[in-house]
Amino acid sequence: MKQIPYKIYLTENEIPTAWYNVRAEMKNDIAPMLHPQTLKPITFDDLEPIFCRELAKQELNNTDKYIEIPEEVRNFYKMYRPSPLVRAYCLEKALGTPAHIYYKYEGGNTSGSHKLNSAIAQAYYAKEQGLSSLTTETGAGQWGTALSMACGYFGLDLKVFMVKCSAEQKPFRRGVMETYGASVTPSPSMETEAGRRINEMYPGNTGSLGTAISEAVEVATKTENCRYALGSVMSQVMLHQTIIGLESIKAFEKIDEYPDIVIGCAGGGSNLGGLMAPFMSDRINGRHNPYFIAVEPASCPSLTRGKFGYDFCDTGHVTPLAKMYSLGNGYIPSSSHAGGLRYHGMSAILSQLYHDGFLDEARSVKQTEVFDAAVQFARVEGILPAPESAHAIRVAIDEAEKCKETGEEKVILFGLTGTGYFDMYAYMAHNRGEMKDYVPSDEELEQGFATMPNIE
Repeated sequence: MKQIPYKIYLTENEIPTAWYNVRAEMKNDIAPMLHPQTLKPITFDDLEPIFCRELAKQELNNTDKYIEIPEEVRNFYKMYRPSPLVRAYCLEKALGTPAHIYYKYEGGNTSGSHKLNSAIAQAYYAKEQGLSSLTTETGAGQWGTALSMACGYFGLDLKVFMVKCSAEQKPFRRGVMETYGASVTPSPSMETEAGRRINEMYPGNTGSLGTAISEAVEVATKTENCRYALGSVMSQVMLHQTIIGLESIKAFEKIDEYPDIVIGCAGGGSNLGGLMAPFMSDRINGRHNPYFIAVEPASCPSLTRGKFGYDFCDTGHVTPLAKMYSLGNGYIPSSSHAGGLRYHGMSAILSQLYHDGFLDEARSVKQTEVFDAAVQFARVEGILPAPESAHAIRVAIDEAEKCKETGEEKVILFGLTGTGYFDMYAYMAHNRGEMKDYVPSDEELEQGFATMPNIE
């Protein structure tokens, strides 16, 4: 039997030269975003005051299957890419499963996550346009860290609105962002009209990504020579993150294997979309038929319990509306430790693929179950995973256990989006038995749904 190495590496010359645009091949394209005031389909002229010109073009592009990666972005990628595809031999042994478990490891950079793949692209386009600053939001802090690195590299100023509960849980993330030159404000704040309004409507709230987005967009549109950068949800971000899946396919070709199951954590959708999209192309074109699983927190179950329809992408109603699975823009999730998965909606691309049956399954998992899997993985594989990543680990272990029961030698791939070394308060709470699960009631979800506009 051929021995597959623990780590399958590509060379620098094998880094993909173009991102893959799954919208060009989808059976049904996503519904157009709508202008928040007119409710008419968004145009380039509507997006350009918010996003960089090139990013606005990418956001609306549903025809070009591949979009070239600029040389300067590819050169930056070479600092930490290609990332390894890892065979989890030790986890397989611990589980006693016949399954072949692989993970694509995206934590090998200072930001500790996959977010840098899009951050460097967005900062590059801002610099090329001659902008001087960017604004953004961040949940758990990975995106804010990544964008602060990218802006530091290109000499851009950055203003970050960090979800308040995450800022309190992860102060060292804030320290890293500030080290790279970013200004960080817990959200909701009293610095913006949106923040003041949300604080008045929901006094004492712990914040949400939807709230932080409102504040960041407001500052971007009111600041000269500034634009807004988003770390998930949008089509442009899904595009940049396909570097993950494209590298994964090349790595599997080297060992003559192919995944039967592809698993990713799902908050806004950037990690799952980036890992899954190139494999989705194989399914769409009849080359392979992998089974796709999205894993989300039980406390913020947009796919498993949300509604598919138009909703604002932010709590303050300043951004366009997208047709997506949503819990309602007014839904404020509990302060779970997987801060990067606390968004009320899901990427329009992933939502459409799920609605059409190409994204096969969504599962919600409880926080304590997630950290059980994280600890199990850390003890045998030697990497302390981010809480977001541990959602995918949880379901990968569950699927491997099924293979143990049936004797099937399935190939399982999951995305290890990043490391959890800034999440030690969460791990300590889990280790002490102090971590609690939260599952919203139907009544609580209905309150969120009530904030969704009635648009067909």
